[in-house]
Amino acid sequence: MRYVVGLLFFLLQPICSWAQNKVVFTIQANKPTATVAPTMWGIFFEDINLGADGGLYAELVKNRSFEFDAPLMGWKINSTKDVMYGFYFGSALQILNQPDKTATNPRFIRVTLQHTKKGELGLTNEGFRGMGIKKDLRYNFSVLYRQQTAKAKLHVALVTEKGDTLASSVLAPAQTDNRWHKGELSFTAKATEPKAKLQLWFEGNGVLDLDMISLFPTDTWKGRKGGLRADLVQLLADMKPGFIRFPGGCIVEGRDLAQRYQWKKTIGPLEDRKLIINRWNNEVQARPVPDYFQSFGLGFFEYFQLCEDLGAAPLPILNCGMACQVNTAELTPVESLDPYVQDALDLIEFANGSQETKWGRLRADLGHPAPFQLTMLGVGNENFGSPYLERFKVFQEAVKKQYPTIKLVGSTGLLSAGEVFDTTNVALRKLNVEIVDEHNYSVPQWFLQNAKRYDTYDRTSKTKVFVGEYAAQSVGMTDLNNKNTWRTALTEAAYMTGLERNADIVQLASYAPLLAHVDGWQWKPDLIWFDNLSVMPTPNYYVQKLYATNKGSVVVPMLYKNSLPATGQDSLYASATIDKATQELILKVVNTADKAQSAEIKLEGVKKIAPTANVLTLRHNSLEAENTFLSPRVVIPAETTLPTQPKAIQVELTPYSLTIIRVKLSS
Repeated sequence: MRYVVGLLFFLLQPICSWAQNKVVFTIQANKPTATVAPTMWGIFFEDINLGADGGLYAELVKNRSFEFDAPLMGWKINSTKDVMYGFYFGSALQILNQPDKTATNPRFIRVTLQHTKKGELGLTNEGFRGMGIKKDLRYNFSVLYRQQTAKAKLHVALVTEKGDTLASSVLAPAQTDNRWHKGELSFTAKATEPKAKLQLWFEGNGVLDLDMISLFPTDTWKGRKGGLRADLVQLLADMKPGFIRFPGGCIVEGRDLAQRYQWKKTIGPLEDRKLIINRWNNEVQARPVPDYFQSFGLGFFEYFQLCEDLGAAPLPILNCGMACQVNTAELTPVESLDPYVQDALDLIEFANGSQETKWGRLRADLGHPAPFQLTMLGVGNENFGSPYLERFKVFQEAVKKQYPTIKLVGSTGLLSAGEVFDTTNVALRKLNVEIVDEHNYSVPQWFLQNAKRYDTYDRTSKTKVFVGEYAAQSVGMTDLNNKNTWRTALTEAAYMTGLERNADIVQLASYAPLLAHVDGWQWKPDLIWFDNLSVMPTPNYYVQKLYATNKGSVVVPMLYKNSLPATGQDSLYASATIDKATQELILKVVNTADKAQSAEIKLEGVKKIAPTANVLTLRHNSLEAENTFLSPRVVIPAETTLPTQPKAIQVELTPYSLTIIRVKLSS
């Protein structure tokens, strides 16, 4: 008998141990605490790190209109004569200026041919750190030309770094008058090349003026001619974002007001969009990018169109008469704000106005008769203090008078702590602004410590929070050695449980920055890395995607040890929502400990749940793990199923993990 008892004790010991060491959560499914806004998880886009030109915007030719500060930057003249010490001193190629187009696109190149043969005179464009060319894909070449006689030919080719031809064709401009005409051709690449170049050779006689020399792949997003890079947009679409904030970011402000973003100059014909320097061109001294400009091929119409494509609410941010306060801090006097305010009013009309209005008619003429359904508008970016508040009031009065239902987003400065933040935040709330924009860049530990940041916010306030920019910095803010490690992503996941749990306070949130070209970045970390041919989602991307695609519609209490929310006790963080449309309970649990933890999740307020739950797990044993171009799947989600009990779920929370559980509720 003693032997049997001993044997039973030995066999039951692991079970007893598990029962004693397990952590217990209680879900109160019948006590919703908040509604999750459709906009809860979204995207923040700024043209930084070659995010637009050279990135999302699929144009392959750099400086296509010769409007960079150095007109031939990105171009190389190829000539068999008039060359000395590598420099071209001839007159057959000249950059000329059209005074009547100073406000838009004044420069063009004039080619003078005198019995010129192919191979004697030409141009090569290097692209944005090269041109990514794919085998068997067709490419569309176009150019604006002007000539008096049709005696010239343009030999167009894609070549490798070694000079081997990938594709070629010939354009013979035919129109002869004083007007600009568009010439087009297409060809198919016979091989893949990550660093190709565009080569032009001239042949014939006469004078040929050229501008807007362009090359696009045909596999753009939705096949739109002159559109966006499909693989990058697909990653954004896969996130199912609730909103897209655009166009920034610091480029909204500019280093000075001359460099600020002006939306009206980004719509209409491409050749009429005024190119300007990108604020990130020389912002980071250790990573200068002298060839970084904004062509605005990706302009406000395209941004609105992208929002519509992805089912995301548009959130444009406009300059409020203030340049970046950490650069020049240049201000437009309050009494001179009328043009800035009018830009805001006109933008709302452009987005929402009927075709009987001036700007609504322009939207229709651009190909979109229906309104874009704009509901939110940001006034300023990372502006703060009394100069900002003084200007915000002017915008608020004007917008609310004409468009009372538009929600305004006010800026609270660079970071969401300290005297500047406190003063600006309190003042905006006294103005009853609908949304305040908070930015949080800090080390991973900050995100763990701030998982309960919004637990104590005033729930009687009508002002909601937009966590407009946040990212865990593996080393420190602005440090060029930052990395997208699993540690940063895991701590962001923990922090996001606090955002979700407080969905009555936080109604929008977005990671920043979004995109970075591996050969043209200025800031780390970033959500998605890319080169000329491929994309590389980071662990941080998968955290964002998992939250956005498992959002839920109402928050319900998820209590730890039947007491308080899990905000770091025993290294656990958790939140729970119910998706009313699918009648599913969605649980998110982050285990930041280096050991597994067995959990029992008890369900109150439900009849029963489905016998099987779907489980998504994002994890890695090393907090320093990263995804790379060579190994892009180091940290990726894994999907499994889990048997359940009628009113309970037993789950093993692996070390360093984000676990998402979806289970059907009984009707």
